[in-house]
Amino acid sequence: MKSKGTTIWCLLALVLGILVVTAAVLTVLKQCKIFKKHRTPSNPINKNYADALEVTLQFFDIQKSGKLVDNRIPWRGDSGLEDGSEGGLDLSKGMYDAGDAMKFGFPMAFTATVLSWAILEYGDQMNAVKQLGYAQSSLRWITDYLINAHSSETVLYIQVGDPEIDHKCWERPETMSERRPVTQVNASFPGTEVAAETAAALASASLVFKNDDPAYSGSLLMHAQQLFTFADTYRGSYSISIPKVQEFYNSTGYGDELLWAASWLYHATQDDSYLRYVTELNGQSFADPENTTWFSWDDKLAGVQVLLSRILFFGSKDMPSIENIHLQMYRKAAEAVMCGLLPGSPTATSSRTDGAYLYSLKYPFIAGGLIWITEWNPLQYAVASAFLAILYSDYMLTSQTETLYCSGNSYKPDDLRNFAISQADYVLGANPVKISYLVGYGSRYPLYVHHRGASIPVNANTGCQDGFKWLYSDNPNPNIAVGAVVGGPALNDSYSDTRNNVKQSEASTYNSALFVGLLSGLLKTSSVVMSYT
Repeated sequence: MKSKGTTIWCLLALVLGILVVTAAVLTVLKQCKIFKKHRTPSNPINKNYADALEVTLQFFDIQKSGKLVDNRIPWRGDSGLEDGSEGGLDLSKGMYDAGDAMKFGFPMAFTATVLSWAILEYGDQMNAVKQLGYAQSSLRWITDYLINAHSSETVLYIQVGDPEIDHKCWERPETMSERRPVTQVNASFPGTEVAAETAAALASASLVFKNDDPAYSGSLLMHAQQLFTFADTYRGSYSISIPKVQEFYNSTGYGDELLWAASWLYHATQDDSYLRYVTELNGQSFADPENTTWFSWDDKLAGVQVLLSRILFFGSKDMPSIENIHLQMYRKAAEAVMCGLLPGSPTATSSRTDGAYLYSLKYPFIAGGLIWITEWNPLQYAVASAFLAILYSDYMLTSQTETLYCSGNSYKPDDLRNFAISQADYVLGANPVKISYLVGYGSRYPLYVHHRGASIPVNANTGCQDGFKWLYSDNPNPNIAVGAVVGGPALNDSYSDTRNNVKQSEASTYNSALFVGLLSGLLKTSSVVMSYT
């Protein structure tokens, strides 16, 4: 018969063994990417940015087409229910592009990719302020549309509506009755950039839904891979195949979208063939590392450079040397982008507004204002640049990379963060005209947003032509386009709040997606990005 002491030691050994086995199982699960949860941020949440994020996410509800579910916008209703019927498809979902009723697939897919990136990096912070569900729901509304638009392996529907017809009308989407033709790219009339951007959107979204809905994630990934093969096999610009797209979303090339899509597919699959695609196979021909560019719906190179730098920050230990060398090229290019954004850097861009000097006193190192590239929708570039800056800052912070060198000068992650803060605060009202360019935020924001649904009363009985009286009305919009990030200021920091001032007063869906990413990264005083590969 065993003694009591022996029994106790046996029990202790058994408990210890269970703990060891449990720890080993959890380690395996982590390594297999099965174990994942959103972390609650340890640093306090910035309430101003949390409030702004809640406002911004509402714009996606305003832009939704189709049979609305859990509608949060009282002046919006079902619309576009027959979209896609001319092609025998259901393209009722998706989102309208800006202030019109067009569905342009190229910028809509970009919206989805950016929104996915924001969720993947900062989903824990969105979750902490109860906004993650809204972001995921908005993303899925777009990806449902994109899946339906990909009707076969080499056919992608890239547009619903005719801009010429659409822009001759001023009416609410709920009451439009004009013909809604559909446009496709295919093997005979290719559209590499739009097919590749759609592949990027679906690949990145597959990571977002990987844990919560594996079947849907798998469908997204399958479509993404097919679209990438289509885009790469049948190379050709959609601007050439379909010349009418040049007037609104003309493409300047497709090499950046191929790199962008392959980069996201590598993150989604860990398939080395996608990594080889962006490095040894196409790095030199498409990457153009000597020239820094501005991240936008048309140009993804800066985004590619930051996204591929992430691999070097977190996962290049066992990578073949040739691929590592090419990734170093991307990281060097990303550092050049960052150095161009930092106002005190020797290579700082001069493409900024002037008047924000007065509003930079709390950031004394800042020697410039808002990033300003073009008079059409200038905030897109400022917000996109700040989003990349906050990502790169957090990559440095998470990987314990202390210093960024810019032509002999050294900068810290906080310098990039402070630049991002300066751009976000400018949008939110810290600017010379003291107006918030985020509609619905603060005490003063644009009242004459160029947006049909916002400008026409819900109970107005208007047709195509007679609705123009609301476009030219002197009265403020009867409906507030909450969450809209308007085009933004002129180079001299001025802003004309008039409905027909399209360059400044029209809001685009992708502006709001970029601002969601920026605000989510700023919710805490410092951020640790999530693992999503």
